[in-house]
Amino acid sequence: MAAEDAGPEEQPEELDYRFTLANERTFLAWIRTALALLAGAVGLDQLTPDLAPVPVRVVLSVLLAAGGAGLGVAAYRRWVRVERAMRAGGPLPATRIMPVLTVCVALAAAVFSALIVGWSR
Repeated sequence: MAAEDAGPEEQPEELDYRFTLANERTFLAWIRTALALLAGAVGLDQLTPDLAPVPVRVVLSVLLAAGGAGLGVAAYRRWVRVERAMRAGGPLPATRIMPVLTVCVALAAAVFSALIVGWSR
């Protein structure tokens, strides 16, 4: 059966463009966060030579960069899953990345605070 001959129950319902654009804005916000993590990694490595010993700075920079890359991939996967769920008329998928990102940022803040207070003085 041709697509134009399909009944209303077989044709995908066109979404209100506002939902698709909202999903895209969320994706872009996640990408901005990933870019901020990458910028932090570069800044930590290149602009703070007295913050910590070189191996510590390198490990922290690599962890930040890996977190940024992982968040970029997770952002795309989430965007696709939400888009598919909206088009199918199903519930929006849950994500576990929010608590993980929150804990990682809190740990990074604690480590950097300890380095700033303890090492650089």
